[in-house]
Amino acid sequence: MLTLSAITEVLGWASLLNIAFLMFTTLSMILMKNSISLIHSKLFGINEKDLPKIYFSYLANYKILSLVFFIAPYISLKIMGH
Repeated sequence: MLTLSAITEVLGWASLLNIAFLMFTTLSMILMKNSISLIHSKLFGINEKDLPKIYFSYLANYKILSLVFFIAPYISLKIMGH
């Protein structure tokens, strides 16, 4: 059976990994915008003008999901003292 301390530790690591992945993805999209847009437009048949909106939506949704399911529960458990 998992203890609250173990759950806190798992949520902490999951939060760290999600934040790192979000930062990596954001930097990749900023620094390699043209090459990534070209690949995705050819691969999925999407107009290159629509891709920045899709990228922004993806990053926003990923950030919200990470916050709700990993970071907020981790902070809550840390505040409780576990």
